[in-house]
Amino acid sequence: MSLVSLGGKPLYGLYYMIPFLPYRTMRDHFLDYPLGSNVLTILVFAVMIGAVIHGKRLPKSRLYLIWFGFAVYLYFSMWLGTALGNAPAPLWLSDDNFVTWKDYIVIPLVFVATSLVVEDRKAVRTVILLTAISLLFIDRSCLMDSMSRSWNSFDESKRDGGPLGYGSNQTAAFLAQFAMFFWGFVQFMKRIKVKLLSYALVATTLLATMYTFSRGSYVAVLFSVFVLGVLKDRKLLALLGIFIFTWQFVLPTAVQERINMTQSSNGRLEASAQERVDLWTAAKASIASSPIVGAGFATFQYGEHVANLKDTHNWYVKVMVETGLIGLIFAIMLLQQMLTLGYRLFKRAQDPMYQGLGLGLFLAVCSCAVANCFGDRWTYLEIMGLMWVVIGAATRADQLEGGTAASTESDELDSPMHMVPHGAYR
Repeated sequence: MSLVSLGGKPLYGLYYMIPFLPYRTMRDHFLDYPLGSNVLTILVFAVMIGAVIHGKRLPKSRLYLIWFGFAVYLYFSMWLGTALGNAPAPLWLSDDNFVTWKDYIVIPLVFVATSLVVEDRKAVRTVILLTAISLLFIDRSCLMDSMSRSWNSFDESKRDGGPLGYGSNQTAAFLAQFAMFFWGFVQFMKRIKVKLLSYALVATTLLATMYTFSRGSYVAVLFSVFVLGVLKDRKLLALLGIFIFTWQFVLPTAVQERINMTQSSNGRLEASAQERVDLWTAAKASIASSPIVGAGFATFQYGEHVANLKDTHNWYVKVMVETGLIGLIFAIMLLQQMLTLGYRLFKRAQDPMYQGLGLGLFLAVCSCAVANCFGDRWTYLEIMGLMWVVIGAATRADQLEGGTAASTESDELDSPMHMVPHGAYR
């Protein structure tokens, strides 16, 4: 697929890449081969180089400049951490901080690659379809694991890494984002068959999210449903209110136990929640000592913390600790641009598919913003890679809507199954 991309069909390289972005356990089969651990990096560069060689151009967006500035700042921030004695010099792949930076930078490169090769409505539609198929495979893996266990009561030992390979909380953040994306997207679909399939995907994804037992993802979903109710479907506000008062009667016992574990009977926080509070309390001192530039990007993993944890369990706190106020400004600018892009498409697009893409993106970013309050869900390619593919497609859709008349094509995902590269799913 790298050769195909370089040879003039970089869009096919992107299509092939999409299911591998979140599905780490499937991607790990490449580890048996030379350079297998870098397969996505190689493919992303092949797609970008192939696109540039064949005259592809980026649609206008401020996100490119913000990402470039952020990437450069993070690189020099690593060297600041070295100068302060907080981490070794980030010289090569043998250094964990350099690897952290390199893996993080693949995420904006996925965005750039998508923006380059997605050039028309057909490509946008295919990206959405492949995203749905990829999500369905993740759902299947999660639910097969859930059904293999007894959940009459909650047991932390029953949770595993999941198809993303990093743990239930990370998988839950991904599922919550894309459940809300397709819930927003389906609002503008008119054909009954498409609506039923889309709602079935949303329901399946929400079921898989529920059995990850991630309280952060539950909050992210509830907040995003509230936003959807405010923006599009006011009936959801009433249903949400009813659910808040009846969840102890409708949710499975194991889920109820997980939620109620937040506090013990004497009102004290349970262990994992208390660890988060302790981490955040300790982070205050670090932030106060260097509020502008922080302690250096990717340095937190080298320190000694509560329960030997290597993460602050809050991405915003982590950004402040490691990169200071400057890093937080970059992060907020990225979130603001993502929300603006989704909302603009939702409100201004004439094509129903683009409207659904915009609303779905807005809801997914809302879910992402909330989930990151409970841990770092931002720097993982498995969680955010597919999100930035969608943002790249939305960036092109925004240009198409702004520069040309609304498409006269059907506004549905008719049946473009012939465009799916079936080898990607073996």
